[in-house]
Amino acid sequence: MRDYDEVTAFLGEWGPFQRLIFFLLSASIIPNGFNGMSVVFLAGTPEHRCLVPDTVNLSSAWRNHSIPLETKDGRQVPQKCRRYRLAAIANFSALGLEPGLDVDLEQLEQESCLDGWEYDKDVFLSTIVSEELLGKLQFLQVHCFSSLLDKEEDTDVPSDYLRSCQDGLPWDTAGGQGVLCGSFVSGQLSDRFGRKKVLFATMAVQTGFSFVQIFSTNWEMFTVLFVIVGMGQISNYVVAFILGTEILSKSVRIIFSTLGVCTFFAIGYMVLPLFAYFIRDWRMLLLALTLPGVLCVPLWWFIPESPRWLISQRRFEEAEQIIQKAAKMNSIVAPAVIFDPLEVSEQLQELNSLKQPKAFILDLFKTRNIATITVMSVMLWMLTSVGYFALSLNVPNLHGDIYLNCFLSGLIEVPAYFTAWLLLRTLPRRYIIAGVLFWGGGVLLLVQVVPEDYNLVSIGLVMLGKFGVTSAFSMLYVFTAELYPTLVRNMAVGITSMASRVGSIIAPYFVYLGAYNRLLPYILMGSLTVLIGIVTLFFPESFGGTLPETLEQMQKVRGFRCGKKSTASMDREENPKVLITAF
Repeated sequence: MRDYDEVTAFLGEWGPFQRLIFFLLSASIIPNGFNGMSVVFLAGTPEHRCLVPDTVNLSSAWRNHSIPLETKDGRQVPQKCRRYRLAAIANFSALGLEPGLDVDLEQLEQESCLDGWEYDKDVFLSTIVSEELLGKLQFLQVHCFSSLLDKEEDTDVPSDYLRSCQDGLPWDTAGGQGVLCGSFVSGQLSDRFGRKKVLFATMAVQTGFSFVQIFSTNWEMFTVLFVIVGMGQISNYVVAFILGTEILSKSVRIIFSTLGVCTFFAIGYMVLPLFAYFIRDWRMLLLALTLPGVLCVPLWWFIPESPRWLISQRRFEEAEQIIQKAAKMNSIVAPAVIFDPLEVSEQLQELNSLKQPKAFILDLFKTRNIATITVMSVMLWMLTSVGYFALSLNVPNLHGDIYLNCFLSGLIEVPAYFTAWLLLRTLPRRYIIAGVLFWGGGVLLLVQVVPEDYNLVSIGLVMLGKFGVTSAFSMLYVFTAELYPTLVRNMAVGITSMASRVGSIIAPYFVYLGAYNRLLPYILMGSLTVLIGIVTLFFPESFGGTLPETLEQMQKVRGFRCGKKSTASMDREENPKVLITAF
């Protein structure tokens, strides 16, 4: 049987049918941009201070001085997790003593926020934090950690609070954990039940469980639902990517995988702060972000099943009907018989008779050279993912308006994807990936030398760093697929993609460091990004060579002695061919 692309070549490259599939599948990714970064606003932490109950009899002067001050960014601000002992200052107030005049405030005893917190509502009307949906214990874990450690002798602070500070912070990492689980099952489900069914089923999971999240009553419920939403989100993304690459022609696939799904994800990311700006209550915001998912329901009647998958299931009549409809939409007269049953039957028998060698995960570590490439690939994916998600989630720690900063963080991704597409077409892979990583990490390291008053310069450097990391992240699928042979290519991409999910789980912990030192996240992210950029230079170059078919044909790591070059590798170096990447 002829190749599928050869059989369907009469449809053309970019007709009305291809344009419809391109834009509808890309548009289905927009809700992923909502859910992927919505935690920035749903779990935002408003400015807060210890609550001083109205039942405590204090003069106005003592009520205004009931919270100790601390120096932050060069100015005096109220502490968030400490207050003066109310019993003591109530006695001073009753005696008519004045704070700072009759009583030295620095000598007063302090206590923790035993009555909870009061929150500023200028930025957020309510979040899961300000509603104390997470509970007192979880709030202390995030926002009062350093204060508690400094006051371990404080008998008002239960010892369970101190011990639990090391238990982990589940709500920000829950989405990443769901994405990791979804990565395991999405490909298998789509192979078993079909691309279209799994695409819309996972979109329903993402939309439905986001709606149920609105009714969360505690952090356990919110976290479990967030994990399920993350599973639906990644499955929807992966299946839409697979469906598009299987339907669209070779010349359109790279554009679809970079400027299509990635750019529309960025559009959803940019629209998120616009919703959040006008809807400051977290429950109503989540409802507004859920509704666009319902608009995807009519797409069921416009997006077809993958003809390639139908053929693999021997459902040739259904595949032929889809292609006939595509030809009609493109105003092209299709052949009366597209798939000859006899030719198809003979081809399937031939394929079934061939004994294909089985690949195992240990094959990725079969030799020292292959193991080195695999370990470096896992590091590259994980650390690039840490940089991307940490910079995205770190928006609340930037100076200025959180809504504008979030919009800029999404906006910078559009030129990043376009740049990645242009670079992939013409330049060596390892040099362009290392180059954009050096760029991203270098500008992040420059943030620490910017004076505190130059806030716009700091924000600009952060956005340029996001540009470099995002460009590198979007190139990794192509680079990894080109390094590994056909036998283990899908397995290698799967393992490294899972490593990136681990990176997304680790990323929030980098963000938390900003609560103690504003520059520390940028120093760590910048250093790790430059480090992995250096490691990238030791990868073999895949641009301008043929795709390897066996493990023996894999190129050697540069800078290491991993044995003699294979004959296939030497032939490839002597006779380079232009690589046309076809997903």
